[in-house]
Amino acid sequence: MSLVIAIDGPAASGKGTLARRIAATLGFAHLDTGGLYRAVGLVRLRQGGDPADAVAAAVAARSLTPDSIGTLTADPALRADETARAASVVSAVPAVRAALLDFQRDFARTPPAGAAGAVLDGRDIGTVVCPDAPAKLFVTATTEVRAERRLKELLGRGIGAIYADVLKDMLDRDARDSQRAVAPLVPAADAFLLDTSSLDAEQAFDAAMTFIRSRPGFSGR
Repeated sequence: MSLVIAIDGPAASGKGTLARRIAATLGFAHLDTGGLYRAVGLVRLRQGGDPADAVAAAVAARSLTPDSIGTLTADPALRADETARAASVVSAVPAVRAALLDFQRDFARTPPAGAAGAVLDGRDIGTVVCPDAPAKLFVTATTEVRAERRLKELLGRGIGAIYADVLKDMLDRDARDSQRAVAPLVPAADAFLLDTSSLDAEQAFDAAMTFIRSRPGFSGR
């Protein structure tokens, strides 16, 4: 059984950047589970269908293969805000979550390339996907800070946006993610709460690694 680090948190909290750096530092495999839901959302958008159509969304999720997921996750359209909104919608569909759950657990159980461990980031890793993970983090920040980060990201990519719209979209996504009936976005009871509102990337990384190295199996890494 590999060592597993579960990292959850809302959009633009910094969890993805942190997860990738932790994985690289430890030599672990990394899985952005949000990318799986974005892939389902992107498939539905390209089919011209409503992401909220539960039956069609479940069919799209079941149709994904490791190869198609790899292709979709490399597609620049996966990072578009429209895709992010679609991902938030399809992630509330129980059949979609069930279809992707085995993929995530298999990745954690047997990381690719013989890696000794895996870092998974998402919204229900510590509570549903890998509830027995020895190291769990919940990365967050105030909604205002997260909206500012997302705005900066969009403008940096040459995408026109205004703060008020980004903030509203983030509030809507937070509400969907935290209030959905299946696997809502909540910290695991034993997760380390890391608020990055006033931390830079280096400070967040140091705090996360201090916690991880205090957990069973991670000392000396």
